[in-house]
Amino acid sequence: MNQNIIYTQNHLKNKLQRIFHYGDRPWFVLLTIMALITLALILAIGWMLWNNSNFARQIGPTFFLPTFDASWNPALDKYQAWPFIYGTIITSIMAMFIAVPFSLGIAIFLAELSPDWLQQPLSWMIELLAAIPSVVYGLWGIFTFLPVFIVPLGNLIASTLGQVPGLDIFFKGPIPASGSSRFAAGLILAIMIIPTITAVTRDVFKAIPSSQREASFALGATRWETIWKVLIPYGLSGILGATILGLGRALGETMAVTMVIGNSIEGSLSLLRPGYTMSSVIANQFAEAVGPLHTSSLVYIGLILFFMTLFINSIARFLVWRVSSRLPQEARQ
Repeated sequence: MNQNIIYTQNHLKNKLQRIFHYGDRPWFVLLTIMALITLALILAIGWMLWNNSNFARQIGPTFFLPTFDASWNPALDKYQAWPFIYGTIITSIMAMFIAVPFSLGIAIFLAELSPDWLQQPLSWMIELLAAIPSVVYGLWGIFTFLPVFIVPLGNLIASTLGQVPGLDIFFKGPIPASGSSRFAAGLILAIMIIPTITAVTRDVFKAIPSSQREASFALGATRWETIWKVLIPYGLSGILGATILGLGRALGETMAVTMVIGNSIEGSLSLLRPGYTMSSVIANQFAEAVGPLHTSSLVYIGLILFFMTLFINSIARFLVWRVSSRLPQEARQ
């Protein structure tokens, strides 16, 4: 009897050791559970936003489409989201247009051109900029960036590009004396996402095998030709991923944008005029919502931003997959 008990105990012990120490099944189950929890969380957020935006969804297409007789007026229960959607899109596009070239250039310098004694301090500074809270960027924007840089630059743009037919729609001035505008919000966003895109892109260049550089130099390529024709195409999927990461932050940034965009509900398309983004209008008005329809409209804007972010990330993953599929197997690892 004792021998049978001892045999059974040893058998169970060996089996547990095989499962927990030598098998992949526990890790597979754990990771599957984590993935399902993440998916459930996304679905729960989407359902909450959908369920609480019921009143606003009854408004119909006029909630999205620009018209001349509708506005955002809680006192009259009139709600139209297109100025906020436009503000989000235009400031994010402006930020990406500025940030991507700067980030790529800084990352190339840090990874390929910078001397060793300068590389580490500059990398630390970039990572430090990425860690600064957005409210600090907003305060710096209000007290320094707007009066010193945005106001004179905005007036210059209004007096030049604002007088060109076709461009005057987007650069019509004058810019407010405070400097608060979509233009200021776009520049602040660009400054905020440059460290993020730079840090990730630098790591992408660092991960490229040295054999790629050596082979290019052996064929007679210059350093610039190696960077432009070898390293950038080789790390294109990672660079694209860094760009989308920066775009995601630009779309969802709230506090810094709220502090410099002016928070004005007007239908002007000009970058030099104050405006709103979807995240800033939610942050500004949700606590002071005057009625169920007002609250529902703000939640509906959150739902739009939620689906916009999911759509952009889906497109980004597709583009990364397309780029990666064209690269050698070594570059995809």
